Amino acid sequence: MSTKISVPSSESRTVEQLKEHYELEKQLASQLLNSNKEERRNLYTTLYDKLYTTLPHHPRWTRKSSPEITAWIVTQRMYLLKRFLTPETTYLEIGPGDCSLSMEVSKWVKKVYAVDVATEVTKNTTFPDNMEFIVSDGCSVNAPENSVDIAYSHQLMEHLHPDDAVEQLQNIYKTLAPKGKYICITPHRLSGPHDISKYFDEVARGFHLKEYTVTELYKLFRKVGFSQVLWVKSTEKFHLEIPLNMATLPLISGSEVILEKFPYALRKKVASTPLLFRGMTIVGIK
Repeated sequence: MSTKISVPSSESRTVEQLKEHYELEKQLASQLLNSNKEERRNLYTTLYDKLYTTLPHHPRWTRKSSPEITAWIVTQRMYLLKRFLTPETTYLEIGPGDCSLSMEVSKWVKKVYAVDVATEVTKNTTFPDNMEFIVSDGCSVNAPENSVDIAYSHQLMEHLHPDDAVEQLQNIYKTLAPKGKYICITPHRLSGPHDISKYFDEVARGFHLKEYTVTELYKLFRKVGFSQVLWVKSTEKFHLEIPLNMATLPLISGSEVILEKFPYALRKKVASTPLLFRGMTIVGIK
């Protein structure tokens, strides 16, 4: 059942604007969820472009118009990425949005590929010489196979139709060089929902077509062929890599099973603890 969730003071949009966003995104998400694979070849790009062109108050536009906000976001994400980058790195970002992070990474690496289904946000962007923007149908990646050292996505996996998640992960895997790494950052389902639904519902009904748990992502990564899967906790001053294996996975999976049985408000509060499941950084090693 839908429930009204209070809007925090940090949200700059009005309740009416949030409702407009929610209703439109819910409608567009329903089209994606009920589409077949052939229809989705162009549907991701069409629907995301429709969302951004219809809503001038969408955060994608407000962030783009604020250099300070953009710079802060890029700085926060670079704390993690710098640990993995070298001047010889070939870097792939899937779902780069306005490409501000990819353009910053281009200063640190040899080559950057940026792959996205949406084109409106980057329409008037000039890219560095060592960066290439690639339009995707939602599953395709189209970077050269066996060439990428570090692949990265932030808030992407949850936007994929569940039937497309494995295929896109397979395509990312193909682009990776031997021992290449895919850094996948995605919200944890038990601390959600994390899309626009968070103001109105207890489950994601917008463009977060499926929010995952650590256990579910581990199984997906292993199914595709990743030799190792890590759960990473990282800040500016703290970095911990937890291998997901027979010793650690039962503890994590058991915690998720127990937590899912909690009432919604308590589950969300407990799961949102930073050391638990507020978000997930999963690293797959080819």
